[in-house]
Amino acid sequence: MSEHRERLAAIRANLEKVILGKPMAVYHLMIGLLAGGHVLMEDVPGVGKTTLARALALTVDGHFSRIQFTPDLLPADILGVSIYSAETQRFDFRKGPIFANILLADEINRASPRTQSALLQAMGEADATVDGETYALPTPFLVIATQNPVEYHGTYPLPEAQLDRFLVQTSLGYPSQEVEVDMLFDQAQTHPLESLQACVTTAQVQELQKQVQEVKVDRSVAQYVVALVEASRRHSALAVGASPRGSISLFRSSRARAYLEGRDYVLPDDVKAMAVATLAHRLSLNVKSRYAGVTSSQVVEELLRQTPVPA
Repeated sequence: MSEHRERLAAIRANLEKVILGKPMAVYHLMIGLLAGGHVLMEDVPGVGKTTLARALALTVDGHFSRIQFTPDLLPADILGVSIYSAETQRFDFRKGPIFANILLADEINRASPRTQSALLQAMGEADATVDGETYALPTPFLVIATQNPVEYHGTYPLPEAQLDRFLVQTSLGYPSQEVEVDMLFDQAQTHPLESLQACVTTAQVQELQKQVQEVKVDRSVAQYVVALVEASRRHSALAVGASPRGSISLFRSSRARAYLEGRDYVLPDDVKAMAVATLAHRLSLNVKSRYAGVTSSQVVEELLRQTPVPA
């Protein structure tokens, strides 16, 4: 166990070398890595979303691919394409960038919904189907998607089915003045990414994920998870609440948080700590709530106040 704790500390230290003053974003990214779930980072341009994703890829020493999403991007540009070979007289499949351990989907909401949907099967089932053939993706497989706020020109809202496949959503926000000054000096000569070294292997990441799967969850805590999700389906501010996938995701992210905190069992506090990051992006506000300025995060916080916590 001490060896695993050292690996976790090394991963966090590596990421915090590159992204200064954003411990919660780093924490959520590690939750996604440990729980084997995908991470959505939404924020304004230039705050370090892409840098954080690249830092994780370098840290785990896995195969890394980056897709820059643009309005003219096609599904074949993501999944790959079958090309006819005159020599062999058959079609050979050339894998696309999705066949990686860490996939950075940069500015995912700049592509059309048709292209965005090309990721659905891969994110849900860790495989891809092209021309009737299904190909397994490498393990571990983690999608880190970045998006700018929908209000920015040239962006499309992500479909609800795709939002539901992200384990957690996080954001970085602007740094404090002091941190931003430190950033200027850190990047005065070279970028911190250039000196970043891998501290774990993909095999060791899989070991950590197996450890997380062994974290114990009492039935009362699982019932608390389901009660929160079920309450979202009846909330007056929502058009659509969280699905059973939301329950599963909150269950998994709570386990990962407990493991990060050094425990082999989940507390209700773990569920409460992960509820907003895990559930808010899955909720669809009704028209009245949107015009009133209500946010899905506020709804989750209200659900936490109203749902009885198990003893």
